[in-house]
Amino acid sequence: MSEGILIRGARLAADLTERGADVATAAPVDLRVAGGRIVERAAAGELAPQAGERVIEADGLVALTGFVDLHTHLREPGFEQSETVLTGTRAAAAGGFTTVFAMANTLPVQDTAGVVEQVKALGDAAGYATVRPIGAVTEDLEGLRLSEIGAMAQSRAEVRVFSDDGKCVHDPLLMRRALEYVKTFDGVIAQHAQDPRLTEGSQMNEGALSSELGLKGWPAVAEESIIARDVLLAEHVGARLHICHLSTAGSVEVIRWAKARGIQVTAEVTPHHLILTEELARSYDARYKVNPPLRRDEDVRALRQAVADGLIDIIATDHAPHPVEAKECEWDSAAFGMVGLESAFPIALTSLIEPGHASWAELETLLSQKPAEIGRLPVGADGQHPSALDAGQPADIVLVDPSGTSVFDLDRLHGQSQNSPFLGMELPGRVTHTIRRGYLTLEGGELVAAERVAAAAHQNGAHA
Repeated sequence: MSEGILIRGARLAADLTERGADVATAAPVDLRVAGGRIVERAAAGELAPQAGERVIEADGLVALTGFVDLHTHLREPGFEQSETVLTGTRAAAAGGFTTVFAMANTLPVQDTAGVVEQVKALGDAAGYATVRPIGAVTEDLEGLRLSEIGAMAQSRAEVRVFSDDGKCVHDPLLMRRALEYVKTFDGVIAQHAQDPRLTEGSQMNEGALSSELGLKGWPAVAEESIIARDVLLAEHVGARLHICHLSTAGSVEVIRWAKARGIQVTAEVTPHHLILTEELARSYDARYKVNPPLRRDEDVRALRQAVADGLIDIIATDHAPHPVEAKECEWDSAAFGMVGLESAFPIALTSLIEPGHASWAELETLLSQKPAEIGRLPVGADGQHPSALDAGQPADIVLVDPSGTSVFDLDRLHGQSQNSPFLGMELPGRVTHTIRRGYLTLEGGELVAAERVAAAAHQNGAHA
């Protein structure tokens, strides 16, 4: 069993339901963790430390259910020069994530039961986060034939999310068949909405700036048209559809229409699309090259408002590590993508909490509860997806310090790659502790040693 932990005097995000509320207005609580679960919860000062129990003094800290990322690229197998399951989950723990969903664009592609089981096993062995593989929709991501969807769903990896992310499932008949297939076991198709014909050779957002810079543009309609088609297909089939990395104001309106119609669609936004704009492309710094591209300021405002309105369901990082040589080159030759696990919380704090677009309780829903629900994580003791830091629930907990600011520098990155767009920025808040299934993976802002984490995971049987 894992070591006992007593968290003393934390404020719960769930108690901070008002936007703009001062953290100090919430009553502090104590949480006792043992055997991988929260075993007691009481008012601050009511729980006395027990022999051998690790005590975390959490005055001034906010406690949330461990973050869940529905969109992470761990790269292994095949692209270990960019990231491995171990290094990627270390980055996750540093960012407060206790579960990550690993995208399928590996080599070999995660399109068979054998490969998804391998990725899950690598996550189990590392122990820093629960790794839930995402299965490819089509064989080798080629968009020609459906992959072994049923076999992956029935495998030890229990895959429930399927995506060709990085590529769009462009064939409407294939998309319909995939939606029909996953409906049989309550799975979901996560679509990378990008019409390939409208974006051939695209380098940045299409508009006046792309013309000025001489870079081929990625039009907003290439995203919006695929979303419009797929929500209609999802309605026709009666299946669940998830839209990856929403990036335009027009896409928000399509989602608004679909939800008003009762279609089973959910949508995510990345932290970088909530704060960065196409103007950064003026630098020709390839750290800002991402797919979908950074959009206009009007789009950023629309995305923030969509979060405030509840139209966007979750924040997902689209953590996409690349080696130095893939980014330190000419813009046209550079790879698309940014790392984002370690920066997700401070960006959410600065783009949503501080401007009053979301409360702390809503942020917990965006980063923890709703992605767990969409991904169909195992239910908690009450038969529901873990949704609160209550006694009996699994001890997936993150503690954050909302006060102060600091420069986001290379010391904050713990993965294999360093292609963060936020390096050098002054950002608020910091993750101080991450607890996965009852044991610490991050303590006082420092990662716990790999050997200790792996041993705790094995001892606690924290394979989910």
